[in-house]
Amino acid sequence: MSEVRFFYKEVSPIIGKRKSLQSFLVGLFKKEKKKLAQLNYVFCSDEALLQINKEYLQHDYYTDIITFDLSASNQEISGEIYISVDRVRDNALSLGTTLREEIHRVVFHGALHLVGYGDKSPKEIISMRAKEDHYLKLYFKKVPRGT
Repeated sequence: MSEVRFFYKEVSPIIGKRKSLQSFLVGLFKKEKKKLAQLNYVFCSDEALLQINKEYLQHDYYTDIITFDLSASNQEISGEIYISVDRVRDNALSLGTTLREEIHRVVFHGALHLVGYGDKSPKEIISMRAKEDHYLKLYFKKVPRGT
């Protein structure tokens, strides 16, 4: 059985309609022809994510998301995704979008990493952005903004 959970470390909950988003994420994996076992999202501060970035990736800089693939096999995907609410909020402001849209983009971005999409090369970035836009459009059609 697929399970998607949300945790908040040092930050207030920012995901509304959790059940809808959990269900949508399970569907995203199905659409991408991947079997999801378990997925945990941890929403935290810039400082908490910086510590994770330093400790596990040896990177000394802020980032909005870190995705860990914890899958025991290729059969089922398990992962943990850490998201800096501070960074996402700043990104939303600088990109001229809403926090709601940007947080969902980052949530989908992490899931897309787990199903195999990268974002290191220009070609991968274009593909990743197209998929993010696709799932944002589908999600907000299902769960309209402002509701």
